[in-house]
Amino acid sequence: MALSSHSASGAARGAPGGIALKREIGFIGLTWSSMGSIIGSGWLFGALYAAQAAGTAALLSWGIGAIAIIILALVHAELGGTYPVAGGTGRFPHYAFGSVAGASFGWFSYLQAVAVAPIEVYAAIKYASVHLTWLQKSNGTLTWQGLLIAIGMMALFTLINFLGVRWLAFTNSAATWWKLAVPVFVIIVLATTHFHGSNFGAGGFAPSGTEGVLSAVSTSGIMFALLGFEQADQLAGEARNPQKDIPRAVIGSILIGALVYMLLQVVFIAALPSSSFAHGWASLSFKGDAGPFAGLASLIGLSWLGAILYIDAIISPSGTGLIYTTASSRVSYGLSRNGYVPPLFEKTDKRRVPWFGLLVAFVIGCIAFLPFPTWKSLVGFVTSASVLMYAGAPLAFGALRQQDRDRYRPFKLGGGSIISPLAFMVSGLVIYWSGWDTLQKLGFAIVIGYLLIGANFLLKLNPRLPRLDWKAAQWLPVYLIGLGTISWQGRYCSAGPASTTQCFATNRIPQWWDLAIVLVFSLLIYFWAMAVRLPDEQALTYIGDVNAQIGSADETAPESAVVDAATSSAPLAEVAAGDDAAAAPEDPAATDPPPTEP
Repeated sequence: MALSSHSASGAARGAPGGIALKREIGFIGLTWSSMGSIIGSGWLFGALYAAQAAGTAALLSWGIGAIAIIILALVHAELGGTYPVAGGTGRFPHYAFGSVAGASFGWFSYLQAVAVAPIEVYAAIKYASVHLTWLQKSNGTLTWQGLLIAIGMMALFTLINFLGVRWLAFTNSAATWWKLAVPVFVIIVLATTHFHGSNFGAGGFAPSGTEGVLSAVSTSGIMFALLGFEQADQLAGEARNPQKDIPRAVIGSILIGALVYMLLQVVFIAALPSSSFAHGWASLSFKGDAGPFAGLASLIGLSWLGAILYIDAIISPSGTGLIYTTASSRVSYGLSRNGYVPPLFEKTDKRRVPWFGLLVAFVIGCIAFLPFPTWKSLVGFVTSASVLMYAGAPLAFGALRQQDRDRYRPFKLGGGSIISPLAFMVSGLVIYWSGWDTLQKLGFAIVIGYLLIGANFLLKLNPRLPRLDWKAAQWLPVYLIGLGTISWQGRYCSAGPASTTQCFATNRIPQWWDLAIVLVFSLLIYFWAMAVRLPDEQALTYIGDVNAQIGSADETAPESAVVDAATSSAPLAEVAAGDDAAAAPEDPAATDPPPTEP
């Protein structure tokens, strides 16, 4: 796509130096980045909390969660292969609906990414506290010693990221092989040594009813456990062959992850001694259940397995925290490329690592240890932020299929016109199931984000400030306020159904009617968004020449990546067509032969 004369003339001013990312991650690295995010602390805690919420019907909860996440993953697979840019989940809505929607979903994406690393650190410390009781207080908050260890782990994640994307991919791949091997080994051991089929009939199939099954999807860690497939999208700007590898990595990782988690739930329930749920599944407990699988292994006489699991409780969450630290810096990089935050977030060091974004993610991660006392409270918040972020992808998918219909799609989703609105409806349900109290916290975080982004516009901190595309995002405030209102009048809290848990949800909407209202409301918002999407020409301007980046050694600034950041104060990015200085590699490694597969 040609640049306008206006954009060429403003070149040097608009493109900050040192913003290129190296394209050196292969298929295995991309797949393992997603798998490393999916297999994290969720497997250590999800089975226990799901069983407490839904009894043996937790298997149905996992099935619902898996179907929901697969539908969302299919949409991301097409988008990631078609538009392989760094921080993709925050940039797709920008292409389709402009700056207001793009800034909003970019912030949702950042909230999700920046909060996961502290969750994983907290999970590791929670497991360790079974034996090292001085790490946590009785109410679940960290002691000063625990806080120091938590900050140290966050610093380690940041340091590894500073070593460069190749080291990151290698470290994450090595950790992910371990992270996948241990739960598979646990499945085999428990299935062959302690499998009590009679446990599945205890207390009835769904002792907490339908609401218990549905609330478990969002609040017990099921959706949180399955999240992470989008990491391949976030690293698309550093993929060697993104069009082919990203769809395969996204779909493959979620299929493997969903299978592993469902089998873990089966063997967990089957291995429990009957005394642990004698007072009902909601009161399920046993000695050492602060570290559920390790505690269970020790309880049934498999202390050697428990020792392995305590080791894994450090490695698995750490691997996921590591990759989400990476994702946070890439999402903030993408936000800056779109003009929403200062260009300092685009600055890279000699290894092409977004150093400022990493430091900010480290600071926010450390702050996140303070206000949330438990793993579950953090999980509920992140699940809501994640699904709210994912809701932007089906909308962008539907719009871009029409705005950019002639672009080559390496993976083209069959039945996309049906799956796209279905995925958006699924997102609405999962957000609703998160509970009114969780959505209140999310609402405050959204307001903070709007204030920060608003300050960027008011103070003109980014030279590529976009035009505010209000018309194309007129549906967004209605969607956010509408979902919040339905949740307030609805039937769910973060700790379970509003009928049994107090969270100030009014519980006024009858069962099943609430789900129908969410589905119809989401569908109306979807078609409203399609009707007011950006005009085709403006969307193509925002997209820029994405193809110019594919196959390039870098995601370079000139004539390509910065174009997608362009907006209306300059009709296109202020980038010179021939700015050799900006295009030149920042270090000799940029001219090295292509690296081997991580």
